[in-house]
Amino acid sequence: MTNTRIKRRLAKDKLLLWTIYLFAALTALPLLAILGEVILRGYDQISWEFLTQPTPTAYKAMKAMEAGKSIPGGIANGIIGTMIMLGMAAVFAIPLGILCGTFLAENAKNRFAKVVSYLTDLLQGTPSVIIGIVTYIWVVVPMKGYSAIAGSVALFIMMLPLIIRSTEETLKILPSSLKESALALGGNKARVMLKVQLPAAFGGIFTGVLLAISRVIGETAPLMFTALGCSFIRWSVDKPISAVPLLIWEFFNDPNLQELIWGASLFLLLFVLLLNITAKYIAKKWNQ
Repeated sequence: MTNTRIKRRLAKDKLLLWTIYLFAALTALPLLAILGEVILRGYDQISWEFLTQPTPTAYKAMKAMEAGKSIPGGIANGIIGTMIMLGMAAVFAIPLGILCGTFLAENAKNRFAKVVSYLTDLLQGTPSVIIGIVTYIWVVVPMKGYSAIAGSVALFIMMLPLIIRSTEETLKILPSSLKESALALGGNKARVMLKVQLPAAFGGIFTGVLLAISRVIGETAPLMFTALGCSFIRWSVDKPISAVPLLIWEFFNDPNLQELIWGASLFLLLFVLLLNITAKYIAKKWNQ
C-alpha cells in the first residue's frame, strides 16, 4: 500500500512538472515567434547607413523600389530624437524618483507617504495614451507647438513611478542593522542615507532605472501627441522631433516605406534587450 502511494505521488509530481514545462513553452512561444519574424525580416537592413542616415522620402523609396534597389536612408533621425527625449526625461526622473522612493521607504507609516504611494501606483497604471493627451494639454498647447520638450515630459511622467517603486522596494529589503550601525557611529539620518543606504542599494536602483528606460523607449502613443515626428535629423528641443517608435508607425502608414519597419523594429528590440541584459548583469554583480 505504501509503495502504491509513493508511485502515485511520483506520478503526480512528474505530471505537474511536465505541465509546468508545457505552459512555460506556450508562454515563450509567442515571444520566440515575434523575435524570429523580426530578425528574419530585419537583419539584412541593419547597416551603418541605416543607422546614420535620416528617413527617405516616399518618392525616393518608390523610385528605388521601381529600379529594383534597396530603399535608401535609415532611422538616424529617430535614434537621435529618442536619445534626446530619453536623456531629458532621465535627467529629471532619476533624481526625483530616487528622492521620492527614499521618502516612501523611510516614512512608510506616514499618512502623506501613503497618499504618495497610492498616487504612484495609480500613475504607473495610467494608459500611455492618456499621459500623451494630458501632456499635450499641459505642454504642447501653452508652447503652441510640438517639441522634444513635450515628448520628454511624457516620458518623464511614465518613468517616474517605475523609478520610485524600484528605489522604495530596494531600500526596504536592506537589513535594518545596516542603518542602525551607521546611526550608532554618530551619523545623522541624511548622512546615513547618502553614504550608506543608497550606495548599498545602488545595484537595485540602477536596475530599476534601466528597466524604466526600456519600458518607455518603445512608447508611441504619447509621442504622437507631443513630439509629432520629423523626417530629418533635428537637434532643437523646441521643435517637432522624431523617435524610433514614431518612425515605425510612419513606415506602417506609407506603402513605399513599409519594408523599413523590420529594420527599425529589430533595432528597438536589440536596444531593449541590451538594456535588460545590462540591468540583470549589474544586479547580479552588485549582489555578489
